[in-house]
Amino acid sequence: MSDKLTEIMAWKRQEVAPRQRDVSLEELAELNRALPRPPSFAKALRRPDCTLAVISEIKRRSPSAGDIKAGASALEQAKRYQAAGADALSVLTDQKYFGGTLADLEEVTAHFKAVAPARPCIRKDFMVHPIQVREAREAGASAILIIVRALNDDDIALLHDSAKAAGLDALFEIHNESELERALAHDATIIGVNNRDLSVFTTDLGLSEKLIPMFPRHVTAVSESGIHTAADAARAKACGAHAILCGEALMRAPDTAALMASFR
Repeated sequence: MSDKLTEIMAWKRQEVAPRQRDVSLEELAELNRALPRPPSFAKALRRPDCTLAVISEIKRRSPSAGDIKAGASALEQAKRYQAAGADALSVLTDQKYFGGTLADLEEVTAHFKAVAPARPCIRKDFMVHPIQVREAREAGASAILIIVRALNDDDIALLHDSAKAAGLDALFEIHNESELERALAHDATIIGVNNRDLSVFTTDLGLSEKLIPMFPRHVTAVSESGIHTAADAARAKACGAHAILCGEALMRAPDTAALMASFR
């Protein structure tokens, strides 16, 4: 794990510690039965016309880019993405490093409950404990993120089981072949290649081009980070990606709809 990711994960465990308690799979299953079913994240990433699905990310800042759109309204950004035809949204809920909050996710999913067509949202955060899975489900998320390099196999299994019990999909994020093998060992069905090396904060779309062709056919492939232009999206599509996850370029775009259309 990179020094920066080690730092972030240490902080996240410290941040979550005061909220931690035993959260059983049955408790999560009961919660799932009690709440309305969220729209399917997995289904949204496989477009019927076989064009690239776009996961549009709400991201105010990042450790690599600094401020991207400081003070941006999550709701207004979600409305822009919806109008532009986003297939799904990624809502960052980490405050310290990305400027997001769980309230952002709640506000965005509440909007989609009231206004059709609904868009599934993934809680984009550094998941370390099942309490975060419960929070995600209560906030209206359709999926959570599991960063393979940041977790041991016991933690991955617990988070994945918790997500399934709560009725959530899981996006497994990988960066190399060994992490792909670990994700597949946990029966991952949605895997994203993070093209950004968190140790040096450089991006290389060649990672998607190397790793996605290794995915089994049943796995939904996502190319994450470093997607700025139509040419970038075309490279992701050519190597077998079903979807791309894009935040910085879409947050900065003067014409969100035009950029998203160009990706397809």
